[in-house]
Amino acid sequence: MSLFGSLNIGVAGLAANSAALSATSSNIANVNTVGYKEATTNFSTFLNSTGLSGGASAGVTAVIGQDVTNQGLPITTSSPTDLSISGNGFFVVSPSASSSVLEYTRAGSFTPDTDGNLVNAAGLYLRGWALDSQGKIPTDTGNLSLINVSSVLGKAQATDNLGVQANLQASDAIVSPYTAGDMAAGTVTPDFQRTINVYDSQGGSQPVTMSFVKTGANTWAYEAAYAGSSANLSSANPIHSGTVSFNTDGSLANVDGAATPTGSFDLTIPWAAGTGLAAQTVSVSLGTVGSTSGLTQFDTASSLNGTTLDGSSFGNVTGVTISKDGTVTAQFSNGLAQDVYKVPVATFANPDGLAQINGNAYAATKASGAANINQANAGSAGGIAAHSLEASTVDLASEFTNLITTQRAYSASARIITTADQMLQQLEQLPSN
Repeated sequence: MSLFGSLNIGVAGLAANSAALSATSSNIANVNTVGYKEATTNFSTFLNSTGLSGGASAGVTAVIGQDVTNQGLPITTSSPTDLSISGNGFFVVSPSASSSVLEYTRAGSFTPDTDGNLVNAAGLYLRGWALDSQGKIPTDTGNLSLINVSSVLGKAQATDNLGVQANLQASDAIVSPYTAGDMAAGTVTPDFQRTINVYDSQGGSQPVTMSFVKTGANTWAYEAAYAGSSANLSSANPIHSGTVSFNTDGSLANVDGAATPTGSFDLTIPWAAGTGLAAQTVSVSLGTVGSTSGLTQFDTASSLNGTTLDGSSFGNVTGVTISKDGTVTAQFSNGLAQDVYKVPVATFANPDGLAQINGNAYAATKASGAANINQANAGSAGGIAAHSLEASTVDLASEFTNLITTQRAYSASARIITTADQMLQQLEQLPSN
C-alpha cells in the first residue's frame, strides 16, 4: 500500500464520518418532530483489490438510511384530529389540496385549514374515502378524496318509531254506535285524547293526535289525526284508525284484530307534495301482547304515562370523532351522528425501501414496492388512534454518544492524513544520490 493510498483512506474516513455527523445532527434536530424516524449510519469497507494480502488497502464509506419500521411512543393530546397509527402502515397524504400526487407519512398532527380540509404541520393534506349514505367506502378504493370536517353542515332525522305508554279507564261507558272517523269529525267525543309531536324528514316537529273511545267490553277504537294545517296533507283526517283489545287482567291483547296478535300498527302520514317532505311511515308500538308495558286498561283515570320516539330536529356539526378503523364520524348538536369519511392506511412490502422527502414524508420506490391502500385495523394495516401522536424514535443519549465517537473517528482519520503527509515530506528530503 502506497503513502498516497493512505492519504486517500484518510480522506474516505473524513467523508464517511462527516456523513455520520450529518445523520446524528439530523436526529438531534428532529428529536421532537412528530413521526420522525431515526437516521442510521452504516459503515462499509471497500478494497482496491480482491483482498488485503499483497498490499491491498481498505477504505470506508458511509450509507445513511432510516429505520422506518421502528415505531415511536404514542403521545396523548387534546385534539380529536391528532392521529397516530398503532402498528404497520402510513397515512396517505398529498402535498397540496389540488394535487393528485400521493405521499405517505406517520406524522398525524392534522388540523382543519380555512376550508375545513385536514392538513398536518408540514402542509400535507390527509386523504381518505368519502362514505355514501349507507356508510360504505367507494367500490374503487383508489378513489381518495380530501377529508373535510366542515363538509357536513347539519342533519335532521324523521321519526320512524313511536312507543306509547298510557292507561285507558276500564269503567268508561261504551259508546255506540261508532264509525271510524267519528272522533276526527267531532260527532263522537273521545274518552281519552293526547297530541304527540313527531319529526318529519326536514327536522320539523309535527303534531299527531291519538284519540280513544270505548266501543265494547275490553275493546276500544282509536284514531290518529294530524293536528297541523290540513294543507300539509294529501288526504283528510283521520290518517289512521283501528281497534285495541285487552285481556281481562288489563294487559294488551291485540291491535287491529290481527290474526296473529300484535301490539303495533304502521302510521303512514300522507304529506302533500307542496310540503317538500319525504314520505313517512311511523311504526307505533302500543306495547307487548300480554304485558302491561305499553297501553293498559285499568279502572283508574285515563292518562299518558310516557312516549318514546326516535328522530330529531335539525342540528349543527359540533365536532368529529375518529375510531380505530379510521371512521370519521360527525357529531351534531341534536345528538345525532353520521359517518362521513374513513381514513385508510397504506402498507408496503419493504417500508425501509421508501424514499424520504420533505415534510417528514415518504415516496414509494421500486425497493419499497407499490402502496397497498387498506382499511385501518384490518389485515396487516395498523389501527388508528385519535387524540394521539407518534413521538420521534430518536434516543438523545445514544445520539450524544454517537457525536463523541464520530468526532474521535474524524480526528483519527485526519491524523492518518497528517502522518502520511509527514512521511511523504521525509521521503522528499532523501538525497537524490
